[in-house]
Amino acid sequence: MAQTPHGPLLRVAVPNKGSLSTAASDILREAGYRQRRDTKELALTDAENGVEFFYLRPRDIALYVGQGTLDVGITGRDLLLDSGAAAEEVHALGFGRSRFHFAGPAGRYHSFDDLAGKRIATSYDGVVRAFLEERGIDAEVTRLDGAVETSIQLGVADVIADVVETGSTLRAAGLATFGEQILASEAVLISRGGERPAGFETFRRRVEGVLLARSYVMMDYDIRSEHVQPAVALTPGIESPTVSPLHREGWVAVRAMVPRKGSQRLMDELFDLGARGILLTDIHACRL
Repeated sequence: MAQTPHGPLLRVAVPNKGSLSTAASDILREAGYRQRRDTKELALTDAENGVEFFYLRPRDIALYVGQGTLDVGITGRDLLLDSGAAAEEVHALGFGRSRFHFAGPAGRYHSFDDLAGKRIATSYDGVVRAFLEERGIDAEVTRLDGAVETSIQLGVADVIADVVETGSTLRAAGLATFGEQILASEAVLISRGGERPAGFETFRRRVEGVLLARSYVMMDYDIRSEHVQPAVALTPGIESPTVSPLHREGWVAVRAMVPRKGSQRLMDELFDLGARGILLTDIHACRL
């Protein structure tokens, strides 16, 4: 096990390809960690930050973390649940969102009751078997790797269960989803249950700091002193806004973190109150 003068390196699994790979590496870079420059690299050591990264197939990450071979991982919630590994979700990461549905020939199936006795093809047999067992539905589940849309046309299955993003692939195959979604998935940070390894809390705080920073912007504006109270009511900040006197008598400068969503509307409201010089600035990381 790799070591630093302060102890063992935290071993982190990162998706090596696919829809989760680039976004995961971007978050880690923003959190201050080195990331690979060549997609052929399988591992990278960031000794300065006490972390060793391993670039693995997203489907394998939960297994490595669950076995304790690696300490932390980034993978999809669907892949975590499908693996059955002894790993748990620590934090949702807000990217790689997808919906998981049953689908069949358009107009033929309408509810989960229609699944009884049917052949279901899927790349996520763990998720599907657990779903059917929980609802007492008796059906045959076949695992297929890769695209499953053609399995019905080829006579391998009656129904499929798969990740649905836009639905265009299903429509092209003459299929339609039915019933409620089985699972709402996104990228998640995972670790083993029980005592967390050394360095885990620092890593988690850094990642959470990036996610929080993406949800907020820094707002600065100037306003007359007599309008400070209603302005601050609109921009209370996290703890409290910073209010500083300006050289111009009767005016103050206000700085506060505000939610990114709705920030343009907030600028309009402040302008109507008499605020001027209103600026929005991106926040790249924070600790709250």
